[in-house]
Amino acid sequence: MSPEAPSSPRSLAEALRARDDASLAALLRGRPDLITPVPSDLTQLATRAGTRASVLRALERLDRFALQTAQALAVAPDPAPYDTLLGLLAGDEGDEAVAAALPRTVAALREQALVWGEDDRLRLVRTARELLAPSAQHPSPTGLGPTVREATSGMSPGRMQEIVATAGLRSTHDSVSAVTALTALFTDRKKMAALLDGAPEAAREVLSRLMWGPPYGQVTADPAAHLRWLLDRGLLLPTAPGTVVLPREVALHLRGGRAHRAPEPLPPAVEPAAVHSPRVVDTTAAGQAFTALATVEELLKSWNQGGPAVLRAGGLSVRDLKRTAVALDLSEPVAAFWIELAYAAGLLASDGEADERYAPTPAYDTWLERPPAERWAHLAGTWLTATRTAGLIGGRDAKDRTLSTLGPGLDRSAAPEVRHRVLTLLAGLPEGGAPSAEAVLARLSWERPLRGPQRDSTEDLRARLARWTLAESESLGVTGRGALSAQGRALLGPVEAADEFGSAHGPDLLSPSEQATATAAAARLLAPLLPEPLDHVLLQADLTAVAPGPLRRPLADVLGVLADVESKGGATVYRFTPGSVRRALDAGQTAADLHAFLAEHSRTPVPQPLAYLIDDVARRHGHLRVGAASSYVRCDDDAVLNEILADKRAAALRLRRLAPTVLAAPCDPATLLEGLRSMG
Repeated sequence: MSPEAPSSPRSLAEALRARDDASLAALLRGRPDLITPVPSDLTQLATRAGTRASVLRALERLDRFALQTAQALAVAPDPAPYDTLLGLLAGDEGDEAVAAALPRTVAALREQALVWGEDDRLRLVRTARELLAPSAQHPSPTGLGPTVREATSGMSPGRMQEIVATAGLRSTHDSVSAVTALTALFTDRKKMAALLDGAPEAAREVLSRLMWGPPYGQVTADPAAHLRWLLDRGLLLPTAPGTVVLPREVALHLRGGRAHRAPEPLPPAVEPAAVHSPRVVDTTAAGQAFTALATVEELLKSWNQGGPAVLRAGGLSVRDLKRTAVALDLSEPVAAFWIELAYAAGLLASDGEADERYAPTPAYDTWLERPPAERWAHLAGTWLTATRTAGLIGGRDAKDRTLSTLGPGLDRSAAPEVRHRVLTLLAGLPEGGAPSAEAVLARLSWERPLRGPQRDSTEDLRARLARWTLAESESLGVTGRGALSAQGRALLGPVEAADEFGSAHGPDLLSPSEQATATAAAARLLAPLLPEPLDHVLLQADLTAVAPGPLRRPLADVLGVLADVESKGGATVYRFTPGSVRRALDAGQTAADLHAFLAEHSRTPVPQPLAYLIDDVARRHGHLRVGAASSYVRCDDDAVLNEILADKRAAALRLRRLAPTVLAAPCDPATLLEGLRSMG
């Protein structure tokens, strides 16, 4: 097809104008930055699609084979026929997997507006070519160097003619034709093979070392004979004093035409490392879900009377995190995860007071009244879509400041996408199949190879997010024994099957309404697997009570005040102490109330030692009372004080009689004086 053929677009803008509405919509979905702000026309859209920032974002979303295809186009002639591109990826011997995957990949690059033109004139967007083409400052992942034309651009005509003659070619009248002749020699497989057959063994070893890159090497002012042999024939070309480069055409011949050492047209398979019974997976996950609910409840209950202080810069201090971890009997990273999850779920926040502290929110009270399965679904749905990332806690931000629990700097926009993608990979396995973490990480690395390592880690952020996702989903009960549970599958929503080459892009994240539907479905599946709350305990003679399972809310609340938790597990052991009984009396209970409560909820008789303990503490309870007073009124005439107490206008002052001639008030003296004056 001639360059002027009407079917071949002459620019990216013209190629976009030829698209239908569905194709343009797919482009904007794949590259949402192009629509902010909304472009006025397709010419402006094409211009924006070629900007460096937009192209970089688009390249970061390519899978490994799509990126390899773009890199091959960057080292191919511009424009490049499809067969040339196929040869760069499949090599002279061909590769069935590459040949099968390439049409789909070229179509995907066209859809993303990174490639345009018909198959006989494929063009990589100029900015992408500049980013991916090899240079001395920015080597290409292909390991290829410059072309003969690029490497000889500053060479003298005389030297050029010497190289042509030594290579066995006819002399030419100008440097341009000399470069063309030398390029033709290097791209002719038979002639190149004959030329290299006469090379010294040491020269062939040098070429083999440079073949896959980096293509640059160092030579002395008086190179060895085998290096001189290569330099005289243009198989190595000087780029600077003491530096030589292997021309791209020579490297491609040595590689058998391949631009990459190992093309990867297919994603690494995610296979089960172990297979469990689906029922075992679901029940294991349900047990973890029950433990998760108990952990969050215990955390917020311990902070109910005023949690730890908020740091001036925001967040929780290291000391308070350690104290909370000890109270929950968890490691600090795990405790930080539950704190962050409660915060993201709206169950925990700053109280907003002058002495700012963390405390449960009103939403926590509402959450407690919901059935256990719904409470779990709320936590799991929040985790799946949250951008805050607890795994970063303890690391350093860009300003080398420590990242603290509940503090700033923990949001990562990629977190929901990675969690969704990891669970999608698990959902693609047979029910009960649990993959290895390495298999999941290898797949994610293939899908997004340009997400490079972070400053403080040898792994990129996506890999770390994936590791945290696998651990957190197990703790939360989304997975059981490493396999996705039925409730976890429902939480994920509909999962599209991957096509025959493996899709690098999972389904879009669910909308809020779709996510609400998915969490409701997950709650319905989990509900039958959770143990039914009990309305009784077993009282023991050693001042303990055993709860053989989860307790109903009123029973759990009262028992949590009356006794201390001694151990947890399948059964919870509570211990009665003088301090715990006193705590119940302080909360407004009487000895008679406590006796009646225990008799009603115990399947065993109330042990005599426990009854004696309650009566003994109750006898001494209330002898001393503590209150607060900020001001007082003293008058020798108690009738005047009686008149003040009887006046309805004194109700706001909350006066109390301490003695016949003394009244106390919780307000400050100025407020008390103003109130008395207003009463006359």
